[in-house]
Amino acid sequence: MSDLFKAMADPGRLKILLALAGQEMCVCDLAALLGVSESAASHQIRILRTMNLVKNRREGQVLYYRLVDDHVTQLAQVARDHVLELTQG
Repeated sequence: MSDLFKAMADPGRLKILLALAGQEMCVCDLAALLGVSESAASHQIRILRTMNLVKNRREGQVLYYRLVDDHVTQLAQVARDHVLELTQG
């Protein structure tokens, strides 16, 4: 469980997970979102794939990434709600 939270604790990986909660994306789109190189984005995605948080599908030469399931989105939403409660209360 600590490895899961460690993977989600990195701001770049968290942005990737939140972006993928809305739609599939390729590495080039994720790199643009993060403002990093495609190589740097690929490295972060590799970590998320190792943790079984994201999976991919190939369309021609392009790999599209998506969340494995809704649990990741639920974890992020619960954490966000908790932080909002702390800052507002």
